[in-house]
Amino acid sequence: MSGRDFTERDIHMALDGELPGEDRAGYEAWLAANPDMQARRTRYAGDAEALRSAFAGVLDEPVPARLTRAALGEKPVVVERKRPRWWLAAAATLLLAVGGAGGYVAASLGGGSHDDSAQDQLAEEAIAAHVVYAAEKRHAVEVPASDLDHMETWLSNRIGMKLVAPNLSDDGFQLVGGRLLPAGGHRAAMLLYEDAEGNRISLFVTTEPAVHGKGIYAQSGEGPRAVYWLDKGYGCAVVGSLPDNRLSEVAKRAYEQLIAGMIS
Repeated sequence: MSGRDFTERDIHMALDGELPGEDRAGYEAWLAANPDMQARRTRYAGDAEALRSAFAGVLDEPVPARLTRAALGEKPVVVERKRPRWWLAAAATLLLAVGGAGGYVAASLGGGSHDDSAQDQLAEEAIAAHVVYAAEKRHAVEVPASDLDHMETWLSNRIGMKLVAPNLSDDGFQLVGGRLLPAGGHRAAMLLYEDAEGNRISLFVTTEPAVHGKGIYAQSGEGPRAVYWLDKGYGCAVVGSLPDNRLSEVAKRAYEQLIAGMIS
């Protein structure tokens, strides 16, 4: 029996089938001795099963070949779309309600009018997620950056596309970690970064079939902005409250690394 200490990370690994066989007996004994962890494991297992039922077959779909068509090196076209701040507050509240139990519950935040574009929806969901989780201190992420390999594998499997976390240290940002979130009818990965001054930016990545576009999305008034790209098969947005020029530069480097990771 393994004598090592177990954590919530091991619950995710066990549910994902990644817990080493030699740790299984110790893990089960740890659960038996920790009823609250046992309850958490039961809840996570139920949420995971609900996701599998809701999105059966999605993970078996091939990654679209058009990823290489992304316009690397181009600055995003500034297309500022305004939406009242009360909508963002409502979206953030809904996101917290459906995603607060570990980010496993699938739901749609696309509650706008019928003429909302896919670009609007992606940017709005990314901003709403940023507002909720970037302010968190202890529970901003589900998997910390110290467990990078597991985080990348787990999120890649969950969103159905290869995800390699960009290294933004040259821009002064260090990876905090990642989490799984609902995104319309899909699932999204959110990666959170922080600089030495405590400023945080987030990277929101999801699948987006048959959509193409790029730009900068801003809510009316003060608040975070989203630099986004969409191509057939995926969508990503970098969100933060940095000046537009700096946010665009960081977003460009993050995007280039994302695409390189997808096609590697």
